Amino acid sequence: MHIQWLGQSAFKIQTKEVTVAIDPHDKTGLKMPKFQADILLITHDHDDHNNIKAIKGDPFLIKGAGEFEVKNVFVYGLRSWHDNKKGEDHGLNIIYVIEIGGIKIAHLGDLGQDTLNERQLGMLEGVDIVLIPVGGEDTLDGTGAVKIISQIQPRIIIPMHYKIPGVKMKLDPVDKFLKEFGVSNPEKTDKLKITKKDLPQEDSKVVILNKS
Repeated sequence: MHIQWLGQSAFKIQTKEVTVAIDPHDKTGLKMPKFQADILLITHDHDDHNNIKAIKGDPFLIKGAGEFEVKNVFVYGLRSWHDNKKGEDHGLNIIYVIEIGGIKIAHLGDLGQDTLNERQLGMLEGVDIVLIPVGGEDTLDGTGAVKIISQIQPRIIIPMHYKIPGVKMKLDPVDKFLKEFGVSNPEKTDKLKITKKDLPQEDSKVVILNKS
């Protein structure tokens, strides 16, 4: 399986059999690559997460809570809060857990909760890889991300939604999160190629993906 970060919260997850697209962005200052996918996940209806037109083909669209099975990929969507303004403009966000290629991946969208509740933690139990926002503003900052990671305890952590060249939004750089988490030399790569046997067995590992 390959995991690519496309900027903001956008990802392309690909096996030999299936391609999953998550949160294609628009109006961010970044160029969103266009590609064909079998499954498209949207965490919430904001421009920097819902550029459906960027995804070619006829993907199975998921943009809400529930349980789904598409081409032997299992997707679980769970409601969460985008930030602490419960019910206001930024209200709801969907957390997705994706079981693909024998690996369990969680994409937290623009999660802004200080802590996860029991139901959310139950859904996230056993997650191998977490894709987590760290840039702050309307979602988790570095401090908040560290707290959420301590609850989930994944094997691999991939930061997202942080400041890189070209981004127009006011976000923190990933270095702030790395300092909070106590990581000085994270693994950096253009694309994470991984199988279940490659997963760390003891300590969690932070992987920084270069924008594709």
